[in-house]
Amino acid sequence: MSLIADTAVSGTSYSFDMLFSYAVPENISETLKEGCRVIVPFGRGNKKRTAVVIRLREGSISGLKALEIQADESPVLSPELIRLSLYLHDNTFCTYYDAVKAMLPAGYNIVMSENIPRNAVGNSVVKIVRFSDEYINNPENFNLTPKQKIVADMLEESGAVSEKELAYICGVTVSVIRRMTENNVLVCFENEVYREVCNSDVEKRDINDVVLSQEQQTAFESIFKNVREKIPSCFLLHGVTGSGKTLIFEKLIHETVSMGRTALLLIPEIALTPQILQRFRGLFGDRIAVLHSGLSVGQRYDEHRRIKNGCADIVIGTRSAVFAPLENIGIIIMDEEGERSYKSESSPRYNTIDIAKQRCRYHNCVLLLASATPSVESYYYAQKGIYKLIELKNRYNNAPLPEVHIVDMAQERSAGNRTGFSHVLSSEIQRNLDNGEQTILLLNRRGYRTVMSCIECSQPVYCKNCTVPMTYHKVNGKLMCHYCGYVCDIPEKCDKCGSERFRMTGTGTQRVEEELEIFFPDARILRMDADTTFSRASYEKNFRDFADGKYDIMLGTQMIGKGLDFPNVTLVGVLSVDNSLYSGDFRSYERTFSLITQVVGRGGRDGKYARAYIQTFMPDHYIINLASQQNYTEFYKEEIEIRRSLIYPPVCDLCVIGISGTDEECVSVAGKCIINIISGMLKNWHYRTPVKVIGDLKCSHTRINGKFRHRIIIKCKNTKEIREFITYVIKESSKCRELSGISVYADMNGDTGF
Repeated sequence: MSLIADTAVSGTSYSFDMLFSYAVPENISETLKEGCRVIVPFGRGNKKRTAVVIRLREGSISGLKALEIQADESPVLSPELIRLSLYLHDNTFCTYYDAVKAMLPAGYNIVMSENIPRNAVGNSVVKIVRFSDEYINNPENFNLTPKQKIVADMLEESGAVSEKELAYICGVTVSVIRRMTENNVLVCFENEVYREVCNSDVEKRDINDVVLSQEQQTAFESIFKNVREKIPSCFLLHGVTGSGKTLIFEKLIHETVSMGRTALLLIPEIALTPQILQRFRGLFGDRIAVLHSGLSVGQRYDEHRRIKNGCADIVIGTRSAVFAPLENIGIIIMDEEGERSYKSESSPRYNTIDIAKQRCRYHNCVLLLASATPSVESYYYAQKGIYKLIELKNRYNNAPLPEVHIVDMAQERSAGNRTGFSHVLSSEIQRNLDNGEQTILLLNRRGYRTVMSCIECSQPVYCKNCTVPMTYHKVNGKLMCHYCGYVCDIPEKCDKCGSERFRMTGTGTQRVEEELEIFFPDARILRMDADTTFSRASYEKNFRDFADGKYDIMLGTQMIGKGLDFPNVTLVGVLSVDNSLYSGDFRSYERTFSLITQVVGRGGRDGKYARAYIQTFMPDHYIINLASQQNYTEFYKEEIEIRRSLIYPPVCDLCVIGISGTDEECVSVAGKCIINIISGMLKNWHYRTPVKVIGDLKCSHTRINGKFRHRIIIKCKNTKEIREFITYVIKESSKCRELSGISVYADMNGDTGF
């Protein structure tokens, strides 16, 4: 009997994916371990592919190819993470290698001969490269050399990388990358060098100075009891905005690492990282590692290595940090657990809560979900006793919630006010300026004007790649698509009727910033949106400057709405959220309620009297009224009844089968073909749980980035039987001639509107 390696091989499609078996050469049979990367010959041409050894076993090697190279001296995946990769494969309809790749920092699929060095910090700028819009839209039009293909594969994984780092990782010269830039495959731009992951200039803090109220202490003791006794369990900490949930996190993490165990704190947005990191670095110093997409490739690699080597026993990060290679985990905390950013929208399409639960079972540790606005699903499980519910009903130090007012903008328009500000909000902003206090303004639309349309026929100017109206950006005088990034000049005439007359409607953050500068010429204004915060460094600098009082008004999109703590903010204005109530997804009410509740809660956190003004054309809508009252319990009662009556999660699960392609008719035919496969299976198979199929439906935005998109929605129960059914549907559809050139995927409990 000989040694056989069952491997997850890169570059395979889901329709024929499996663990591919290779004979292990005798010269590495003693050193090869499960979790190591190898190079294997694959397919008829024996092309070299990166693979990860999932399982080693003895057996006959007759007819098997031999793997060629062992790339790692020690495994890059622990036994736990190998097990987790199998869970991902079985539960998220991804390939084995996609599951493995999700757990490793960008660049690990490119086998490296040595470690990536840290970025140089002395330089003020660094050259960053990314794919050009032309390449993104039509990659088939570009002929890449083998070395250029390696570079393209790396960028597919990481999005944007520094030029020098990319060359180093891929084992090519910088000239290869520059030739790709000359051929318009890549674009290059200068960006400030990322700061060190953990700055040393933080104010040291003592854990003894973290004083909990009686309500917080009771919550802490209830949770830590299970940490101490190693009881795998899930808690939902539901506290009003400003109730001091972070203080409880600090105590829990301190006590957990004092026991010799490790801790993981997950946050939903990169924007929250600077404040959170500063707090925890002050307490725990270099014991903290940070993982999120705002880091450079080298930084991500170094942080991953620090965790794996045991140099850091506390990890703070966004969604992908749930895969951090920690050992002996004592607690996993998910702050703002209801945020949809915890759900991955690309393969593997996992929900972070599900992965955290798997890790808690493995380590016998506690999962703590926390939010002022929990997801309906989590609160439902807490009501049923599946999660243990802990309520914080008071703000820390009994600080009062802001006094909230709803402003009817229809009356403002009738009175002749065409600006983005009601008269009362304008006067309150001036009052804050006079008092030296700060203001936060939320408008969830970036750009200058949100729609440019023809005066004659009313057709908007659409993106050439998407069925999405273009947004006007005054800074560069261009129209931009916020979905695919396409940029163009203002058209000379309408594509539909030929008219040369256009109107601009809708208001974005750029336009509001301009109005603020006119109304309040002496105000120092900070705009925070995707156009002004390209890098992590810009998030950090802007938020720090606002906290230090260098700005009077912060205007931004939803990135400023949650989790931030600025003691001098005493006024919050919600300029408009009406559109988000009707976003085409069944969670639209939940998201709108959460956004309003959270942003209103940014005010008055230092005990000062604070006000909030919600501007709306629907002042009687119950979601807006309940959010203004911070009344989550009543919102939940209303929402769960709607979900029950319409049969939506959490009373069932939803599987979305997504279909996309460059030809609209072909996508439509593919949808009908898949429906026929599903119908045939349902007639012949007998399931223990009911299945209801809705579709074939066009997506809300039918075309995005040159791809037409349809979806089929299946109401079901997420069981092994149903997952096998869906897997069979996808694999059977790949055999249909009608689906040639069509992409098909399945997403359990993903967005239904998109």
